[in-house]
Amino acid sequence: MKNNTEKEDVAGQIARLVRELNDHSYRYHVLDAPTITDARYDDLFHTLLGLEQTSGIILPYSPTQRVGAAPSEKFGKVTHNVPMLSLQDTFSFDEVREFDQRIRRLLDNPVAVKYTVEPKYDGLAIELTYRNGLLHRASTRGDGHTGEDVTLNIRTIRSIPLRLLTEDVREIDVRGEVFISTADFEALNAEREAAGEPLFANPRNAAAGSIRQLDPAVTAKRKLNVAFYGIGLLSAAVEISSQSALMQWLGGQRFSTPFIFRRVDDIEQAIEVIAQIGRERADLPFEIDGAVIKVDDFALRTQLGAKTRTPRWAIAYKYRGDRGVTKVTSIEVSVGRTGILTPVAVLEPVRVGGVTVTRCSLHNWDEVNRKDLRIGDTVVVERAGDVIPHLVAVDMTMREAGLEPFPPPTVCPQCGAHVVQEEGAVAWRCIGINCPAQLRQRLMHFVCRNALNIDGLGEKNITLLHEHGLINSLADVFSLTRDDLLKLPRFAERSVVNLLDAIEAAKETTLARVIYALGIPHTGTFVSKLLAEHFRSIDDLYHVTATQLLSIDQVGEKIARSISGFFSDDENIRTLEALKSLGLRISNPDHTAPHSKLAILSGLTFVITGTLPVGRREVEALIAANGGKCLAAVSKAVSYLIAGVSAGSKLEKARKLGVRSISYEELLAMLSPLKSALTK
Repeated sequence: MKNNTEKEDVAGQIARLVRELNDHSYRYHVLDAPTITDARYDDLFHTLLGLEQTSGIILPYSPTQRVGAAPSEKFGKVTHNVPMLSLQDTFSFDEVREFDQRIRRLLDNPVAVKYTVEPKYDGLAIELTYRNGLLHRASTRGDGHTGEDVTLNIRTIRSIPLRLLTEDVREIDVRGEVFISTADFEALNAEREAAGEPLFANPRNAAAGSIRQLDPAVTAKRKLNVAFYGIGLLSAAVEISSQSALMQWLGGQRFSTPFIFRRVDDIEQAIEVIAQIGRERADLPFEIDGAVIKVDDFALRTQLGAKTRTPRWAIAYKYRGDRGVTKVTSIEVSVGRTGILTPVAVLEPVRVGGVTVTRCSLHNWDEVNRKDLRIGDTVVVERAGDVIPHLVAVDMTMREAGLEPFPPPTVCPQCGAHVVQEEGAVAWRCIGINCPAQLRQRLMHFVCRNALNIDGLGEKNITLLHEHGLINSLADVFSLTRDDLLKLPRFAERSVVNLLDAIEAAKETTLARVIYALGIPHTGTFVSKLLAEHFRSIDDLYHVTATQLLSIDQVGEKIARSISGFFSDDENIRTLEALKSLGLRISNPDHTAPHSKLAILSGLTFVITGTLPVGRREVEALIAANGGKCLAAVSKAVSYLIAGVSAGSKLEKARKLGVRSISYEELLAMLSPLKSALTK
């Protein structure tokens, strides 16, 4: 009776672990939103594996019986010719030596086996299928048997060859890992923060999210890298008989391969290489989480075979990140220069990797909700490779009763202005026009060329004026005096007169320029002009509703919510009234009855390339609003190529085909009846 009871308890533990691991696998592989660390998942997996081996109870849907989760329904499915198996993990050199002993027993060979060692990149596993020398298909690993078709996205990565150099291969599956460098990851997150988009939690998620974009154009903008290290199916006249021969062949075909690759004579030499990679890990420009040891000889691999989930001829040695356990004492809210609110965990001091950690960013409220983080929680903090610490998991077993969730604030902690939600529950932004955290950025936008165009108020002078307390709001620009400016360094009589003259000239402006100058999110020059066409004065925009704005063609829900939120804030309205009282005179030559404008670009097609003064979508919307059409590729049917800075191959193709290239400024000129000769 006792044995049956114990068996039932083990069965319950196995069922619970299977449910938990399958849930984590789904969040990692399908949602790209993991809620626990890789190390914690490994611990749970090994616990389950041990219980299954000792009890003989193996559920058919256990994660030990498959590689990962089902592919997303967003992409077409691809069945791998040869399963993309996972690797068994080890965490000590003794386990590595045990691996060598198992190999020798299975081969019944007392002679040391030759191995190869390479780093284990922390990214997204992919497989590229080449047929008759050309890239035919690209897919993710998925569940190991079926992955997702990401061919269009993979083709945007410039380091991937679209054609093999040899003609001896009828078909081959080349396998590798897509990753993003630490510097490019930080730049990508900075861009996303500036655009009010959710931040990626780590480079691995950034790489996975980039490859699994529905729009290949988004993937093309990401600076992705690939390291190739394996093959699946091989149908070729060429013979590849070992891992070292494969790496040589891949390099000869211009595939990028791991930065370190060593063929060694025995397991002790393999351990030395693992240690070497570990020492270099902190200085690498990208993240790795381990090293991979493989039997070099493919014939021996065939003899060794594979288990259900893992090959017997390879293992992964996992490096543990520097970690610490501490408590969250509070959560503060940081306001970025664009108004994005970021939660920051304040921690009881903990030593991690030789550094005392007291704070770490939580990125956004989506991350807070995923981790279910609360003030008072016990958490795991990690610094992998001496990077900025991040909170990787909450220890739910240590949670005290009565801890409450931490919601986003309703007002800005810096200025008290309203906070609006963007992009679902992810990004929250302060809309205060004079928010101290945003003021310098707002001022630079306020005086730029397409806004009030005040010459002499560049970044250095704005910083100088702000540091001396002369500008603490947008309205203060119009309050500057000769005596104020002469007290400052770098300001002489002539420069003071020139600046004051520029400020005075800027007081005579248009409604479209003022709207753009306010720096309302998602409101560029095109939307500003559109609003000026539909509203007679700035006063008509006060307390405008999203419903009113949605009645305007080209205004979507995101833009409508942003504009309505801005003009519903009383402090913003008071600032506008202050500007008018200081002499701001706003005319509106753009106001017109709806649909009275001639569709001057009707029948014309455009292709856009390079970097323009405004966003590409804004230019596309401008063309569409005036009857034109945007195309993706250059052909003889294209009317004009709009070429910005760093225009690439499209510009060269346009020249060959005789397609006329114009600048963004020339496009604007085409919309003027006085200069419409360009359209003829």
